[in-house]
Amino acid sequence: MSDVLALEGIEKTYNRGKVSAVTVLRGASVRVARGEVVALVAPSGAGKSTLLHIAGLLDTPDAGRVQLAGRDMGGLSDRARTEARRGEVGFIYQFHHLLPEFTALENVVLPQLANGRSRAVAEARAMELLGRVGLSPRAGHRPAALSGGEQQRVAFCRALANAPKLLLADEPTGNLDPATSEQVFSALIELVRETGLSALIATHNMELAGRMDRVIRLDQGRIVG
Repeated sequence: MSDVLALEGIEKTYNRGKVSAVTVLRGASVRVARGEVVALVAPSGAGKSTLLHIAGLLDTPDAGRVQLAGRDMGGLSDRARTEARRGEVGFIYQFHHLLPEFTALENVVLPQLANGRSRAVAEARAMELLGRVGLSPRAGHRPAALSGGEQQRVAFCRALANAPKLLLADEPTGNLDPATSEQVFSALIELVRETGLSALIATHNMELAGRMDRVIRLDQGRIVG
């Protein structure tokens, strides 16, 4: 299987003031194969969010190489990085970040319109995805009228709306109670498997991590295991 994501020797240091510097990544290397679902486990503050942001072209490393779908992302212009991110990557965060003034359907439609799809095609795609996670009857509801688990499932659909090759998720069930977390995680994994997507999912939950294809750990800024 070819790699959808390849991070090689990623280094990242944040400068805080004139003398303080914090190094969060020290030569981290990660590969995610096509169709593979990988769990990323690390303590809070260990740099997993930074690693995901670099993988998703939201941040740039100080050193190392980022490849998406076999294409080297180094040296791209801001515009080219934005286009690659829109076309290749979907993001899910611990908090859903849905737009409160729009319905569930509209939240899934909007990123597609930004990517050039017609409204009719975007709405059909949105309804298909919402149906897969059992939310067709809730498509016309705004986020405030949805439960936490429903909001997060809408966020999943939004992340997959533009048919990315790679899904990056940062503690996607971390804000939910255990029972809801189980339901939402099962919906996520089922959706990922159905679409043949590759995914790198950060989680503290080792039971959930054990249900993915592979578990890797971030320790002292390096990938181990």
